[in-house]
Amino acid sequence: MTPRQTEMRHSRAQGFDLLAPEEALMILAQAQAAAADTVQTAVPQIAQAADVMAQTISGTGRIIYAAAGSSGLMAMADALELPGTFGIDRSRIKILFAGGLNALAALEGGPEDDIEAARRDVEQAGVGPGDCLLALTASGSTPYPLMAAETARRAGARTIGISTNADVPLFKKVDIAICLPTPPEVIAGATRMGAGTAQKIALNMMSTLMAVRLGHVHDGFMVNVVADNIKLRQRAQGIVAAISGVDEAAASEALDATGGAVKLAVLIAAGAASVEDARGMLNQSGGQLRPALDALARLA
Repeated sequence: MTPRQTEMRHSRAQGFDLLAPEEALMILAQAQAAAADTVQTAVPQIAQAADVMAQTISGTGRIIYAAAGSSGLMAMADALELPGTFGIDRSRIKILFAGGLNALAALEGGPEDDIEAARRDVEQAGVGPGDCLLALTASGSTPYPLMAAETARRAGARTIGISTNADVPLFKKVDIAICLPTPPEVIAGATRMGAGTAQKIALNMMSTLMAVRLGHVHDGFMVNVVADNIKLRQRAQGIVAAISGVDEAAASEALDATGGAVKLAVLIAAGAASVEDARGMLNQSGGQLRPALDALARLA
């Protein structure tokens, strides 16, 4: 059987363990950069996936991440940061990790083969129409995410698959197939390295574009950020000041008036008569700040 790309030997693997530290590290750095570059080949599919994710959150559905091992860690890094960065309600994000979240302490390999657990996890999560499940596996053949995708699709959910190998079983079980053709790993099969880097970049791109589609990004600012610590409160203050053109003291007052809601605070700082008026403008614009600001400017 022809080995998959993720199991092939890197061109610099021979004698790698004998190299000077600096030379070995340069090879590792270059391999990571080469893996990152491959993500650009999947931009059309990543855009499709981001649109499906945005449609899911715009409706009543949830985004479910299903993966094992290193791919699961990449999925968790993306999923756990969506609420804080973009204000996505935590109840709209679900993580299905092979072996359960308790398996993170040891990260053993066995649970990734448990297809019954995958089926059970998807069913117990109540995945169905309106939901979107992302299945990640570098090899494209890991049983847990494959069965999760199959079960979710059968239940009526939209499905997205990410693999670093082409023509893999996963892609037959999903609606949108995202192939990240990373080069062979310097340490053959160690997909926490280049493949993991590419997966994380692709996830970053998908979730960020999703947030843009939802109106949670304005001129590069995260205007739906949840300001729940000093750093983020200061960031929110700076965002309100930059977009509305007021000073930071006025921005802080606007945030106090809106309970820390950045979009509403921007509108208050820009001249909205009240929080209720600002909320009405946002509702009319579907939560999009730019058209709400345009409407406010027309009233001036």
